[in-house]
Amino acid sequence: MPHLFRFPLFLTLALLGSCASDRPASDPMRLGVSPTLLPFTYEKGPHGMYNGGVRSILQDRSGAYWFGSHLEGVCRFDGTRMQCFTTADGLGDNQVRSIQEDSRGRVWFDLGVGIGCLSGETLVTQAERHYEPTVQRPIDAQDLWFKGNESVGFSEDEQQAGVYRCRDGVLTFLPFPLPVLKGTSSGYSVTGYAKGKGGRVWIATYNAVFGLDNTGFTMIDGDRMGLREGEGAPHVRCVFEDSAGRVWIGNNGVGVLVVDGDLDGEGTTSLTPARGTGEALLRMAAPLVASETSDGGRSLQRVFSIGEDRDHNIWIGTIGGGAWRFDGHTLTQFTAKDGLTTADVMAIYQDRSGDLWLGGNGVFRFDGARFERVH
Repeated sequence: MPHLFRFPLFLTLALLGSCASDRPASDPMRLGVSPTLLPFTYEKGPHGMYNGGVRSILQDRSGAYWFGSHLEGVCRFDGTRMQCFTTADGLGDNQVRSIQEDSRGRVWFDLGVGIGCLSGETLVTQAERHYEPTVQRPIDAQDLWFKGNESVGFSEDEQQAGVYRCRDGVLTFLPFPLPVLKGTSSGYSVTGYAKGKGGRVWIATYNAVFGLDNTGFTMIDGDRMGLREGEGAPHVRCVFEDSAGRVWIGNNGVGVLVVDGDLDGEGTTSLTPARGTGEALLRMAAPLVASETSDGGRSLQRVFSIGEDRDHNIWIGTIGGGAWRFDGHTLTQFTAKDGLTTADVMAIYQDRSGDLWLGGNGVFRFDGARFERVH
């Protein structure tokens, strides 16, 4: 039976400075209740999203699993004990958008506002930033990536939209190759990341996807995606590079777009199930506007997560339509009848053993045929 551990409110946490500190917590953890599920409420929030909906998953090098929620902090499960952190425990923000581990075993959190880190048993809110990247160091596979200071737009220090690269605990801001915008730049707020081949990193923003390698930035905007007149700007929520080097772009309202690894080419395709069948159509330069299933539902339209399993199938998580698996020819939808009792899938993750996990209104693991609710 798992046990819930929570840091006491009086625990002194480092709130400023570098995450290079490895000091242990000054007070022990205290035993709490023994839940069978994560202590997230999963109730609908003011904008329809689940307060505790799981939107990020990581298995760290020790084998423990981390689950970040939309509005209720983050929890770590080591197979026996559950350890949870919220703002009451020193976490900088209760929205945990992504979880990453660095080469020293420190776990980092990209928060709704700010960047946090757990070093040993010490929580740190990362405050030191560098804004003058005078020397462009080569991209490294060990680099971590974070959005700007704010969840929408940029801060006074950043002055324009961009992304943070973290190396050896040092954060350096890299501005996107855009004109300096007045006021907010919410159109280029970072919504997701994906590491690709050769050290390249993909950065999803609402209006475009940026590829960054040692030659600089590449921009995939609405025109490059092949959006047609009247479809407006893209609303990108995730990006993923598969094992074949194809770049998958998930849009909230425009569906899924696939870009061939040759970014100098014009090969943009869209993914949509044919009416009344499970066969998938990949249409050149024809982005998906509304994917209609055989029952008329538009369940592949609002894409929030994309991943790949050990068999190289592509998985697509939606808001309202569960998850879809694409095997290269056929799209298969997974819903409650397949054990996936959440219609909203905000996280897709393959763990160190190759098992597939989905996060939404709960956490689910795939056994090859069905999903099992784990938490």
